Amino acid sequence: MPASPDHSASLPPLTALEPAHLDWRQNDADGLEAPHSTAFDDVYFSRHDGRAETEHVFIEANDLPRRFAAWRETRPFVIGETGFGTGLNMLCAWACFERHAPTSARLHLVSTEKYPLTREDLVRALAAWPDLTTKTQRLVEQWPEPVVGVHRLWLDERVTLDLHFGDSAERLAQLDGHVDAWFLDGFAPAKNPGMWHPALFEAMARVSRPGATFATFTCAGPVKRALKAAGFTWRKVPGYGRKREMLAGEIATPPEDQARRLTPWFTPPAAHPARYVAVIGAGLAGASVAAALSRRGLDVTLLDRKGPGAGASGNRQGALYIKLAVQTNLHSRVYLAGLLHSRRWLATLDPERRLWRDCGVLQLATSDKEASRQARFLDAHRLPVSVVEGVDAAGASQRAGIVLDHGGLDYPQAGWACPAALCERLATTPGIRFRQANVMGLEPSGTGWSLCLEGGERLSADQVVVANAELANRFAQTATLPLQPVRGQVSALPLPPGVPELRRVICAGGYVPPALGGVLSFGATFTPNDNANDIREADHAANLEELERTLPHFVQALRAAGVELEPARLEGRAAVRAASPDKTPYAGPVPDTARWQVDYAALSKDAKRIPAIPGAHHRGLWISAAHGSRGLASAPLCAELIASRICDEPLPLERQLADHLHPGRRIISELIRGS
Repeated sequence: MPASPDHSASLPPLTALEPAHLDWRQNDADGLEAPHSTAFDDVYFSRHDGRAETEHVFIEANDLPRRFAAWRETRPFVIGETGFGTGLNMLCAWACFERHAPTSARLHLVSTEKYPLTREDLVRALAAWPDLTTKTQRLVEQWPEPVVGVHRLWLDERVTLDLHFGDSAERLAQLDGHVDAWFLDGFAPAKNPGMWHPALFEAMARVSRPGATFATFTCAGPVKRALKAAGFTWRKVPGYGRKREMLAGEIATPPEDQARRLTPWFTPPAAHPARYVAVIGAGLAGASVAAALSRRGLDVTLLDRKGPGAGASGNRQGALYIKLAVQTNLHSRVYLAGLLHSRRWLATLDPERRLWRDCGVLQLATSDKEASRQARFLDAHRLPVSVVEGVDAAGASQRAGIVLDHGGLDYPQAGWACPAALCERLATTPGIRFRQANVMGLEPSGTGWSLCLEGGERLSADQVVVANAELANRFAQTATLPLQPVRGQVSALPLPPGVPELRRVICAGGYVPPALGGVLSFGATFTPNDNANDIREADHAANLEELERTLPHFVQALRAAGVELEPARLEGRAAVRAASPDKTPYAGPVPDTARWQVDYAALSKDAKRIPAIPGAHHRGLWISAAHGSRGLASAPLCAELIASRICDEPLPLERQLADHLHPGRRIISELIRGS
């Protein structure tokens, strides 16, 4: 059914990529070692002078020094690359940007790679250029796991790198964004014909901006013909070193994006400038999007009825974890991307790890049904053991530091964080002004919005992001988005010295992180359609029962140490989460529901009758909500998604996954079902 918003069948499985296989040969110019691909029998860069080759082929042939110096756009300059390799091209582009661009400019790098280097090989390959050491270190610190997908790295305050791991043509076909200049790299066409085929150039053309340039070392006939067929004009220019000629060129008018014919409703709204953005809700969803916008130079007012982290994000400790489906689906891909993104985001935000720990999460299989589910998951996916690994009871016990009766799935990249403290930290980001205020309504005003505050005051903003959890659909524009309140209560137990210490977060029916400051937090209850936040002894009792069911030996040790495990003696906190019907967050532009129901009414009669009408949205109105109990793994990535849309940047997710998060997905599903 082409109109369905679910495209899981065309997604690659969750799998590890094969790393690059290298040997090392001496550089002709200075005798230093240079990487050579054993799989493709080709060099990663010229053995004569790799850096000089990069400067000539990619930097100068794309006229980057002049273009950077003249850049005055509020959006970033975007460079796309086919074949990240050692990263030398991108590091040189970054250095050129630093030398020539005005301080107000930003640079966004997008690069594909099917065979990523290991972290160790990356360091070794770039060691030849000591003046790039600081830049290399920033790259290596954030170097992602070899998993298919988009991995966003923050190289500095003005430079962002998106690594798209996987086949270049497939990755660019899923790129949601536009490119100003291309580095058409990769091993020589004769050595790597699988990359240099027409689908690659067609994908490049689709995501190029008018006038986008390209440069490549090759002059091979098939490359020239494919470039021309895709709409690029090319010319021969002097090559570097022993290579007499190379190609450079541009595309004047990129082809129309045909991929949206099947999902026109997800066509993103046209970007329009924003200097001042109001974010409603200072939980993790709102605070992270406010910080993402302020990092891009926007002025942000962050509003909340109470304060940062006052709602469901206000717990002292929370688990950074995910639960992946047995078979690959869009939901799992979003959350895996979110987990890996949050891990890098937290390390960048708090490198001292005061507010979080990547101690790992053990997802125990405490029943035969769950053990079977986990076994089938491991059979269906081949993720790196650095991301997830099956362990037996003995292995789980060794990693957790306590005796466990069950094995499970171990997620070494996961862990715990302090959501309340994170919200407070994010709210103090330079460029953010926090206001305690209750927003009662939203009204369009000129090209922006007027926020109606309790008490009659009005606040003006160019654009608005709604991120106030279960209250996110209180406004007229968001009222049709279904949100379910889910009450959750966490219990807290002070521990005496000398009791066993957890080394992993343990998840089963609930979660138990390692104690923080001598206090063990555990829970949480899950009560749908309950929006009360009173503390209930019955919920403490339920949390204690789950704790003993999951960790019987640990509880026995606590009792032996004299710890009184009585509901009446526990402290706790209750709050209301918000969930969507399909348990996936809403992140993106707010659809004009009435227009969608009219424009796409034909779907209710025939799902193949897809009107060629772009989706109508409330201009400059966005939402990040329905993060449920896993906001630590979803909210930071959704924040980047929204900030990238507002600031006209490439997205940190594949197009299919951005569509899956779109708030309008349920409107289309209901029309197709005839609801």
